Amino acid sequence: MTDPSLAARITRSPRIYHQERAKDAAGLVPDLSAELRDMIAAAASTAPYLMALLEKEADWLTEVVANPEAALEANRGAAGALAPDRLADGLRQGKRRMALMTALADLSGAWSLEEVTGALTDYADAACTAALRAGLAAQIKRGKLPGMTLDDLEDCGGMVVFAMGKMGARELNYSSDIDLICLFDETRFEPDDFHAARSAFVKATRAMSGTLSDITAEGYVFRTDLRLRPDPAVTPVCITMEAAERYYESLGRTWERAAYIKARPAVGDIEAGEKFLQSLRPFVWRRHLDFAAIQDAHDMRLAIREHKGLGGPITLPGHDMKLARGGIREIEFFTQTRQLIAGGRDPELRERGTLAGLQVLTEKNWVPADVAEVLSDHYRAHRTVEHRLQMVQDAQTHTLPKTDADFERLACMMDMDVSALKDDLHNRLQSVHDLIESFFAATREEPEAAPAAHQFDTSVLDRWPSYLALRSERGADIFGRLKPLLLDRLAHSAKPDEGLLAFDGFLAGLPAGVQLFSLLRANPQLGDLLVDIVATSPALASHLSQNAGVFDAVIGGDFFSDWPGQDKLTEMLHAHLAQEADYELRLDGTRRWAREWHFRIGVHLLRGLIDAATASVQYAELARAVLQALWPVVVDQFASRHGTPPGRGAVILGMGSLGAGRLTPTSDLDMLVIYDADGVDSSEGRRPLATRTYYARLTQAMITAMTAPMSQGKLYDIDMRLRPSGNQGPVATSLASFESYQKEQAWVWEHLALTRAQVIVGPDDLANDVEAVRQEVLGQAAPREKVLNEVSRMRARIAAARSPAGPLDAKTGAGRLQDIELFAQAGALIGGTGAREIDAGLAAARNAGIIDQSAEATLSHTYTQAFTLICAARLLTAKKLDAETMGQAGAQFLCRVLESDNLTALEAQLQGAYDSAAEIITNALPDAPEKEAE
Repeated sequence: MTDPSLAARITRSPRIYHQERAKDAAGLVPDLSAELRDMIAAAASTAPYLMALLEKEADWLTEVVANPEAALEANRGAAGALAPDRLADGLRQGKRRMALMTALADLSGAWSLEEVTGALTDYADAACTAALRAGLAAQIKRGKLPGMTLDDLEDCGGMVVFAMGKMGARELNYSSDIDLICLFDETRFEPDDFHAARSAFVKATRAMSGTLSDITAEGYVFRTDLRLRPDPAVTPVCITMEAAERYYESLGRTWERAAYIKARPAVGDIEAGEKFLQSLRPFVWRRHLDFAAIQDAHDMRLAIREHKGLGGPITLPGHDMKLARGGIREIEFFTQTRQLIAGGRDPELRERGTLAGLQVLTEKNWVPADVAEVLSDHYRAHRTVEHRLQMVQDAQTHTLPKTDADFERLACMMDMDVSALKDDLHNRLQSVHDLIESFFAATREEPEAAPAAHQFDTSVLDRWPSYLALRSERGADIFGRLKPLLLDRLAHSAKPDEGLLAFDGFLAGLPAGVQLFSLLRANPQLGDLLVDIVATSPALASHLSQNAGVFDAVIGGDFFSDWPGQDKLTEMLHAHLAQEADYELRLDGTRRWAREWHFRIGVHLLRGLIDAATASVQYAELARAVLQALWPVVVDQFASRHGTPPGRGAVILGMGSLGAGRLTPTSDLDMLVIYDADGVDSSEGRRPLATRTYYARLTQAMITAMTAPMSQGKLYDIDMRLRPSGNQGPVATSLASFESYQKEQAWVWEHLALTRAQVIVGPDDLANDVEAVRQEVLGQAAPREKVLNEVSRMRARIAAARSPAGPLDAKTGAGRLQDIELFAQAGALIGGTGAREIDAGLAAARNAGIIDQSAEATLSHTYTQAFTLICAARLLTAKKLDAETMGQAGAQFLCRVLESDNLTALEAQLQGAYDSAAEIITNALPDAPEKEAE
């Protein structure tokens, strides 16, 4: 077992600075081993404060050096057991003991920086807890805290003390002030008792602060600062959580966001404190990548320097190790800024500690590993120097010595030669300054003014300042710096003037610009993607202008990695939704999450990283993942009011393209809900419902969850017209009704639709039963003539209702997508295969002798061409494709995905394929009756 004693863990020792003081110190601990006694004597010789502590606590120290950690744990425990009349002096004695032991463990190398700051923080927590409980106990005994007894001291009656800054991050320095924010949970009191409760909490807070910070004959415990609370000039020292939340939502500033990175509920009602931090999460951790925070942080750095007069070059005498160039605050700002940028998207980045923050930023590829390693090393060294400066007189100082004698003292504490110490300090400070300055400079570099590659229409450029995104001074300023870069990219596109007009449309639709412009400025490579999108795809550009936050995903680390697949997507969305407690936040969170993945698929297709067939599968897997993750959320929310689903529950049956697993960028979701009451008449809950009503309303709740236009838009349009009896039937169908309808009443076209049906989400046993019904209905070969006659009639009705607009209109018309789908479904129905895939249906038609192998290949190829065109077209525009107006970039994209040389050749290629497919289908089907064909 490792020896826990201080003597066994000495790895370094200060040098003697004051011989007489060293001799006196050694005499105070005569019973300790020579090595330990010499280290203690040397330490005391360098610092009058340590000598003073030793004079008072030498006997205690002699008894506890055998196990420093156990000694300090007992010291903290003693703080909580102090009687009221012993509290002030007892806490001060505990502070002396903690300060002495921590200094010796630090100076001897027995503890790491994290262990040192952890010990300091642990005692601050214990002291605050004891002081607050004493303050509250006095109020309770006097009957000033309504409804509270001494038993409520365990959670301080709903009051919580947030440790901020270094205390919150467990990074207290040796002589730290402690920054506290005190709040109370107003919901624990009746309205009539509110004012009395607030008064009592305010008095308890003042008593706590006085107990900790008043200077007595025994010294003080911690200097306490309560000014970080909302609007401290006008608010009392303890306010309600509701008032604090309202303040941050409406008036909170960037520095307050940064402060809450380190906020930690340290004392009192910890559970309420954690819930409060959860409520502040949207304020602290923006959901988009917050590159605007970089400029805010830089401005804050400069303001602090200017206010403190610390903006000059690095000269060691009197240099501020915390706030001046290359100091501790630089590293903290660097870390916190990166956390603020991306922490809204990635909860793992929300580390309170600086070193832990740098570590996770490296793991997440936000900071290069070598940079994080260098900064971490400098941070530890800076904090070590800072502690030694403060040990001398217990002063809250960060300033390097101004005299040679004091530099010699510091060198003795560090066991270094003075010149070596000065060289090390200067090199470290300069290294930190250079690294941090390069980081901020990289986001402020102006694009080089390149010679104009194209003369743009000035009338277009002149109207930009009037656009909404450029009306704010800050947005206009950032865009002004970004503009040359974007114009240069547009100038080098295939059709600069077309690109400019497309970009103009994008900019006009952008509701706000600061965040997006900051993102583009910090990540210039995104400019190429933006220009590519707006020049090629008006639909994607319009979506982007209204949802610029999806750009966050591009630099999130895995935007261009392999597709994760449906199961992984569902797992990811489940995890994402688990972070949100509120139902509406879950619905909005689903929209935000799905939008980013939807954008990813579109960009991959646009950039040629995937083909249209792959994109269609990915769009379908994304939609299915949304249904699989969101359906349980909707069910749980509905069940909270009306009880758990009666019987065996319900499943969502995907129909059409959703069931077949191939969607386009703008596809509706065709589906129906099937439930099995299993003999149960109603639900059991606060507001029970009859089973049929329950599932009808549950279905409506799911439709609303998917289609409601919330702050993040809507998810998908839902089409339920394929349910039994169509729009006239109930929105949710019982399993028994579904089975009897499909077996006894369904039309041929409904069985055709059933060939593509697939259960997406719901209880496994019910899903298996629904699939068994589908297989039973479709597993027997349908009458050939009946099916073909019905398909022929349907073709005629479709042709009478709508004619295609040209070769680029690939969905409806003879030989086009819908025509081939109907024919393939007929083949699956006649063949009794129940196959969902179009190619499988065509194979069934061949096996039934309806077409030959050559015709099968032609139809399959034409279908692929039509589906590819539709998928690509929906990415380009929500309107009908128009060869005259789509622009060169759009035309090139279509030709690329359909492997054609130019648009004219593509149209000829498509028309030929349609004609061949139409001829095959027409010859395979009987003629439709005249009255149907008209």
